[in-house]
Amino acid sequence: MARNALYAQSGGVTPVINASAAAVIAAARAHPEQIGRMYAAKNGVLGVLAEELVDTACMSEADLAALAASPGGAFGSCRHKLRFGKELTRLFEVFAAHDIGYLFYNGGGDSADTCLKIAAHAEYLGYDLTAIHVPKTIDNDLPHSDCSPGFGSVAKYVGTSIREAGMDVASMCGSSTKVFIMEVMGRHTGWIAASAGLASGEGNLPPHLILLPEVTFNAATFLAAVEETIAREGYCVIVAAEGIKNAEGKFVAEAGGTDAFGHAQLGGVAPYLAQLIKTAQGHKCHWAVADYLQRAARHMASQTDVDQAMAAGTAAVKFALAGERGVMPTIVRTSDAPYAWTIGSVKLEEVANHEKHLPAEYIRADGFHITPAAHTYFAPLIMGEAIPPYVDGLPAYPVWNFSVVEAKLEVFNTAA
Repeated sequence: MARNALYAQSGGVTPVINASAAAVIAAARAHPEQIGRMYAAKNGVLGVLAEELVDTACMSEADLAALAASPGGAFGSCRHKLRFGKELTRLFEVFAAHDIGYLFYNGGGDSADTCLKIAAHAEYLGYDLTAIHVPKTIDNDLPHSDCSPGFGSVAKYVGTSIREAGMDVASMCGSSTKVFIMEVMGRHTGWIAASAGLASGEGNLPPHLILLPEVTFNAATFLAAVEETIAREGYCVIVAAEGIKNAEGKFVAEAGGTDAFGHAQLGGVAPYLAQLIKTAQGHKCHWAVADYLQRAARHMASQTDVDQAMAAGTAAVKFALAGERGVMPTIVRTSDAPYAWTIGSVKLEEVANHEKHLPAEYIRADGFHITPAAHTYFAPLIMGEAIPPYVDGLPAYPVWNFSVVEAKLEVFNTAA
């Protein structure tokens, strides 16, 4: 007998998370004998608690194609640490009320932990639930996967942006700006910052310096590298990960406060570095923070990334229908040249609360750039252009306005 399925988006979005969503929905539709209704939660797990579920039957094939080519999280996402007790009880009350037998939870490391807890609680209750984690994170830090859906597109955006900005600075460095700094995301791992090294090509093109969380930040060493670069090139272009730390292990730029999962709120490393350079060396500096721009840039998505995001979504449904529980689809690289990959799987116990760091062999000996091995790893992930439709010169992204199905339970207060 067919049971219903539920899809939810969790955590920070990526340029291709909606591609995974479209793939999950399409794959579920292909198996009506096993999956009845395919619901999507509004605003992630908060939507499940609020019983705000969208019946995706309202979406046409054209809608799914548009979904796959749009940025953001179409169904809404959230950062919410699921609490034991009332919240977990409520979650399963909603599952039971809507006969949810399959859960597809699309997120990063924290979301893998949430999916694992839900799967474990289902087993404890004796509730028949097949929970599958659909991978996504621009940070590329999910272990046991060659890369994470979302990362390749962000790497493409960051590399393009720093190459273009570098050309701008080079054209004005004789009489104006000498230093440009771009701050990118990366709390504990430097995958995004390191990927910007692709823009350097084979020569001394920007970025000249890359600052990584895996390398302890030393102000004196950094300033010397800036001065040497300016003496050699006439200017210096820098990419800095937000999570760089000093010798005491403290974030160089900690904004204060924490998020729902207890992570320190970061921001401001670029202006900090700019002020450091200006004070010590007197150079005119400009800086920018990629922030949401890097993870929302669907117009510059990597076709490789889109393909992998959709393959992960399709595989999640395949695994669920095969009876696999508490697993995550993975990307398995089978060849560098030509680049080739396939889909594997890993138990959530091996993913939740684990991070994949940038390998030491990807970091140049001086700590300020990447090695040829890193270039070999990164290069295929940004290949191919997945350009969305344009109208009047701008991407024609749909504006989603989903209605929720009729609630069957009493209103639940998540603040209680």
